[in-house]
Amino acid sequence: MARNKKFPVKKRLARAGRRTRRAPVWVMSKTKGKIRTSIKRRSWRRSRIKP
Repeated sequence: MARNKKFPVKKRLARAGRRTRRAPVWVMSKTKGKIRTSIKRRSWRRSRIKP
């Protein structure tokens, strides 16, 4: 990817970066540990983002 990114692409990448966080602690405690990972969790190696 280019060093200088267009704003829409940068915005999409930032959004995807925020989504890859783990599930909040309150969700884990509410579901008694059944849900540990976020549904939209993504690894940078396994799956690509459409630019």
